[in-house]
Amino acid sequence: MRAAYYERLGAARDVLNLGEVETPQVGPGEVRVRVHTSGINPSDVKRRGGRSIAAIPFPRVIPHQDGAGVIEAVGAGVSPVRVGERVWLYEAQLGRPFGTAAEWVVLPSVQAVRLPDAIDFAAGASLGVPAMTAHRCVFADGPVTGQTVLVAGGAGAVGYYAIQLAKWGGAQVITTISSPAKAEVARTAGADHVVNYRTEDVAARLRELTDGNGVDRIVEVAFGYNLALNERILKTNGAIASYASDAEPEPRLPYAALAAKNATLHCVLVYVMSRAAHQAAINDITTCLETGVLRHPTPHRFALEEIVAAHEAVESGQVTGKALVEMA
Repeated sequence: MRAAYYERLGAARDVLNLGEVETPQVGPGEVRVRVHTSGINPSDVKRRGGRSIAAIPFPRVIPHQDGAGVIEAVGAGVSPVRVGERVWLYEAQLGRPFGTAAEWVVLPSVQAVRLPDAIDFAAGASLGVPAMTAHRCVFADGPVTGQTVLVAGGAGAVGYYAIQLAKWGGAQVITTISSPAKAEVARTAGADHVVNYRTEDVAARLRELTDGNGVDRIVEVAFGYNLALNERILKTNGAIASYASDAEPEPRLPYAALAAKNATLHCVLVYVMSRAAHQAAINDITTCLETGVLRHPTPHRFALEEIVAAHEAVESGQVTGKALVEMA
């Protein structure tokens, strides 16, 4: 089968290869999926570049956790009625050498989730890491009905889904963005209020929007950078759920101020979430797909032959939405 792969860590143009590799064989509890679309996440390019791991975990790695396609074979213990089922995939390369940047991928049956007929493969390949991360960040402390949720970076893939899931859950949603174009993206997701952190006093604007009460929950993409702001505008008994802190990976925590508010902090990493958290996300995402609630990030499409350009586009920040590699 055709696949993109690397055999050492490094820059995309130095280590990514395109070629023929052996088609994977399905094992007990697994399914083999004909991949139509593969989704790229920042975590995929960080791993390939050696930013999140010190050494390559397998002699050869086919990257990418997310994807969508059709089940073509099942292993022992998996119902044969799944053959022919359209599915979206998550964590395909977690603990395994081969992800979705190939014509076929084999993964545990539970990680291939039924994709409603009305949802195309591009949308399916956009779910995985972003949608499941967003779900956990929004609902880690239970329902958000009647609450005010602040989503930092509402134009990003996780933020885009977080806005929609929080609105679906009955919350008022405020989001921060950095440009008029990103403001429009956040509005299409359903944000009630959009604040440009480059041109506005965010703390003052948030106090105004909440009548001085602050926000109940924060979905945070830049934990360290925004910590001082969030400590000020979080309500007593509020919660911050953060999935990234790239600018300040080791921030100093204002413990006394957060403790005075009985604040809850969640560091969210989708790959190590509990089985229950994964299933809760799957259940709600499926409901939202079936009822037409979810919009999906703007797709940026690449052919498999353009895998280097695709990785470089994600690394450079050129992609606002989701980078997708089309297999068929």
